[in-house]
Amino acid sequence: MSIRFKQLHLTKFVINVPHSARQVTVRKAWETAEITKKWTESSWAKKLASRERRATLTDYDRFKLMKAKQARNRLINTQFGKLRKVAKKKPLKPKRKPNKITSAKRK
Repeated sequence: MSIRFKQLHLTKFVINVPHSARQVTVRKAWETAEITKKWTESSWAKKLASRERRATLTDYDRFKLMKAKQARNRLINTQFGKLRKVAKKKPLKPKRKPNKITSAKRK
């Protein structure tokens, strides 16, 4: 199978195979190096899988996702509000005054 160079992407996964190796040899090297397992664990593959999953979402699934995000953000905002309220009640530490450098000390 021929693939254009513009379609190829280099990854960190490497297999040592001889020049012009047959498909069986390449497949054996691929399986012994567990390239498929390493690929599925990579962040690149996870990103592609999530993109594919989002593309297949139905309208109702998108609605449920929106409602779940709203509920999560509501929880976060209420906790943040509580923390801000507690922080407001605490008096702030007084700021340190910068040391004044006199002209005698500069020289």
